[in-house]
Amino acid sequence: MNGSQSPTRPALLWLYLLNAAFLITHEIDAAYWQEWDLFGLPGGIQLFLALNLLIVLVVLYGQQALVRGRPAGTVMSWVLVAGGLSAAGIHSYFIFSGDLAFRLPMSVFLLAAAFAVSLLQGAALVDAWRRSR
Repeated sequence: MNGSQSPTRPALLWLYLLNAAFLITHEIDAAYWQEWDLFGLPGGIQLFLALNLLIVLVVLYGQQALVRGRPAGTVMSWVLVAGGLSAAGIHSYFIFSGDLAFRLPMSVFLLAAAFAVSLLQGAALVDAWRRSR
């Protein structure tokens, strides 16, 4: 670690990577469950894939920005935190409303893991911000 990195930097990098992996895998699962129907998105799988291509590109850009210490990396870290919390919350609502999608053990695990890692990632971001002040 160079002198400009804070002690929390490796944790931020690993939490970003872990959360991105859970959320991207959730999107693969979402294709299985035809999530575009759940949300009433027009365009079916075609639009869903186009949106996910853009999402994956932005997530990968965020990882590179975080590695390079750019502000965009911190912004994208917060976007992942929001994404993990939102995915878990939205799908929990659908599950508890009786929807049959996302009820397989791995589907539930991915949502729970994204939620938990998002909380840890958010706490690490707040800690890094406090240390930088």
